[in-house]
Amino acid sequence: MTAPHEEHKHGHGHGHSHGHGHAVSADADRRYLTAALVVLVVFMAGEVVAGVAARSLALISDAGHMLTDAASIVFALVAMRLSARPPRGGFTYGLKRTEILSAQLNGMNLLVLGGLFCYEALHRLVTPPEVEGGLVLVTALAGIVVNAVATWLLGRADRSSLNVEGAFQHIVTDLYAFAATAVSGLVVLLTGFTRADAVATLVVAALMFRAGYGLVRDTGRIFLQAAPEGMVPAEIGARLAGQPGVAEVHDLHVWELASGYSSLSAHVFVGGPNDCHAVRHRLQGLLANAYGITHTTLQVDLVPEGRAGGDGCLDAGHCADPHGPHYLSPRR
Repeated sequence: MTAPHEEHKHGHGHGHSHGHGHAVSADADRRYLTAALVVLVVFMAGEVVAGVAARSLALISDAGHMLTDAASIVFALVAMRLSARPPRGGFTYGLKRTEILSAQLNGMNLLVLGGLFCYEALHRLVTPPEVEGGLVLVTALAGIVVNAVATWLLGRADRSSLNVEGAFQHIVTDLYAFAATAVSGLVVLLTGFTRADAVATLVVAALMFRAGYGLVRDTGRIFLQAAPEGMVPAEIGARLAGQPGVAEVHDLHVWELASGYSSLSAHVFVGGPNDCHAVRHRLQGLLANAYGITHTTLQVDLVPEGRAGGDGCLDAGHCADPHGPHYLSPRR
């Protein structure tokens, strides 16, 4: 039987919290995304017909972009369903990162489409076809209205999720693209300068590159388990090591499992006669309040006998490995 005083020597704690409003928010997000999907699909069908009739690459490229807009929303809706599934079997975190996969796929789609439209636009700058400026202008103005509605709907969803943000970036890029297309249609109508259509397409491609790069960069950071944006692990480690009772912190990892789902793990040494469990709870409270990290795994141990006064690492076996720097209490 373990002696009563032994329970103060070691503590291994796992803390997390989940908001009760998350399910309600997810349901609302799904409604907004579904409504935007319906609006886009209906308009996209009409735009394809208009683009073919007007022989406008700008309109057809916008329709192609709207197809990816619709697909991005479908991906986002599917990812929402999958990420809501509870952990089971080998998926101990559930399928939360399907939302990040969806966002990365949306970013890559934007980059590929931007490249295709850029290639075709450059070709049309050399040999411009005839373009019906009036039809392009009218269709583009209608597209501005439709995309403004879709943007408003997605703007009401939770954009802190990269999944939702990926769909939003598709829509808002399309809104800007329609504005550029409307200008090109007006230029063709008033001046007969048909190359304006290709110029508008290059603007669309540039917007796609910008949005796609941002999504791929942000999702790549999550897949590489980088620290969440704005969090400095060294600062967090030093702050934890500076708390009362803490002698040293090492093996510190801070990462983002999914959008807004930050996690931290660390090995903490506590100087006697402190209670390991009390120190762990205090550290978890600090992480939650100061950094918003509510999913933590802290291994807390008492300083080994005879090592309390040393200046080096208290656990050479861990500190010699490539798990990162260790943080000493300023009181040591």
